[in-house]
Amino acid sequence: MPQPRTPKQLSKFISYILGHNPDEFGLVLDQDGFIKIKELLKAITEEDGWKYVRRSHIDEILITMPGPPVEIKENLIRAKTRGALPKPKPAQNLPRLLYTCVRKKAYPAVLDKGIYPTGYNQVILSSSREMAERIGKRTDQTPILITILAQKSAADGVVFYQAGNSIYLAESIPAGYYTGPLLPKQKPELKKQATAEESSTRKLAGSFFMDLKYEKKNHKKSKRGKSLTYRSKPRGKSKKEARPWLSGRDR
Repeated sequence: MPQPRTPKQLSKFISYILGHNPDEFGLVLDQDGFIKIKELLKAITEEDGWKYVRRSHIDEILITMPGPPVEIKENLIRAKTRGALPKPKPAQNLPRLLYTCVRKKAYPAVLDKGIYPTGYNQVILSSSREMAERIGKRTDQTPILITILAQKSAADGVVFYQAGNSIYLAESIPAGYYTGPLLPKQKPELKKQATAEESSTRKLAGSFFMDLKYEKKNHKKSKRGKSLTYRSKPRGKSKKEARPWLSGRDR
């Protein structure tokens, strides 16, 4: 396991990112050179040997180093020396295709309404598929890669800016100027479950239900008030029915 770097080494690395080539790490600074600290940390921890870096390590630079090369304003950070930063300019020699990623949940709306900025003031695009996916995975583990028809959309009025070697910016991309994977087929609606009354009468295979319905009978009551059922009727000799096949002697 690699050992953590010293605060001085980390400060030099951050100074290179924020003061020279933020586009190399898929970062776009605002007009004052600031970027959100959490976005910087996402980019740093993607690099081998720097996965351990947290906000506390940046605070350590400010506390322990005399004249630190970075400054923090609330949740933003920037390099103090920014003379070597590439400034966004209208794109020249625009590639035929550019790439960007969107969150999976937002993809259906993007197909219908277009691509708009999320988290930044402009849509971040790249001439590299790998860089576009790297940026996309900072907000979604499985982002949707979209291919922008850059030259076609520029011919129809979309303005692109270049912010470094492989990073491009646009205010928005109208629907119809990009391609992406097909939406997954929607699952058919599940059939409505049977009502409680229907389910209560449904019989299960291999089982039976007892019919507990019975007809009320008018039972005669004895002198004591008890009903005379076939078990409670007093025993006695019943009159023999006439048996015409017996002779008088046999009767």
